[in-house]
Amino acid sequence: MMYAWLVRAFGMALLHAAAAVVQAKIAVFSPDDADLARIVAVALLVGAAALWSALDGWWRRPDRGKVWFIASLVAGPVSGLLSVIGRAVFVDQTGISELGNALTGGAAFTALLILLPAGLGLFVGGKLGSDQRPKAEPAG
Repeated sequence: MMYAWLVRAFGMALLHAAAAVVQAKIAVFSPDDADLARIVAVALLVGAAALWSALDGWWRRPDRGKVWFIASLVAGPVSGLLSVIGRAVFVDQTGISELGNALTGGAAFTALLILLPAGLGLFVGGKLGSDQRPKAEPAG
């Protein structure tokens, strides 16, 4: 189980941090497109969490709810740290002063942005799976 949540946590953290860095880059160099970039980024991030968790639900992975819960809690702060590092390196030399906000409010938002679509994906994916039990033949 540890490997499962670790992969999901770091995968989603990298995706969220990359989206934050790209959004910051667009906001600096093309402010008119910042709103559209934010909408597209959130849609892609929600879609990624929902799709990945739906596949887990469809494949009936063990402890999938617990795995996604832990992954979202870990991905929040990791994503915050990576986004501050990414913005400092690639965009605007963001300083250590941004780290507090990224590890509190930003981490909580990221965790919710993973957990809510993942819950929906697990529900939908669980409904998509075919029933493996053999159907009883009608008597007669």
